[in-house]
Amino acid sequence: MIKFAIVGNIASGKSTMEKILEKYGYVVLDTDFMTHDILIDNPEVSKAFSEYDVFEYGKLSREKLGALVFSDNDLKTKLEEIIHPLIKKELEMAFETFKNEPVLFISVPLLFEVGWENMFDKIVFINSEDSIRKERLVSLRGYTQEYAQKRIDSQMSQEDKIKKSDYVVQNNGSIDEYIGNIEQFIKTIQQNQ
Repeated sequence: MIKFAIVGNIASGKSTMEKILEKYGYVVLDTDFMTHDILIDNPEVSKAFSEYDVFEYGKLSREKLGALVFSDNDLKTKLEEIIHPLIKKELEMAFETFKNEPVLFISVPLLFEVGWENMFDKIVFINSEDSIRKERLVSLRGYTQEYAQKRIDSQMSQEDKIKKSDYVVQNNGSIDEYIGNIEQFIKTIQQNQ
């Protein structure tokens, strides 16, 4: 099995790539969904943040928690220390579950930040200019300009990630151009299998 990590900074187009890969018959997993499940069900996270306004109707609110941790690096570190080992365990279970697949794609937005590069055989990075990503965060997700910039600034630079990746897929134009770039990437990896 060839294990591919899909990497891209926030609002770069990872979800679109995941959908196209699935359309081509690949198994695609997403650590964001793993994280959501962990956050919802984890008593350790609830306890660690019980004194903060991050709950809605008695349940942890990802939006409120996100706003809190992206405004306080110490709290962000506190959260990561709880959830990163759990996500890593989920990845290891996924590798075992899908070991008979010829190719497995897993979206891991913070792959480089957490140092999990060696868990994967290949890394594909989605490159999208900061200004474009900021506009997407504001217009599509309703972020303020300031919060969008905070989220962008919290991640390692795209230039550094490009240097560490095996493939780079550009997403700086129309959706049709981006889909064409994804399909070209798929052709490339199929030729190398």
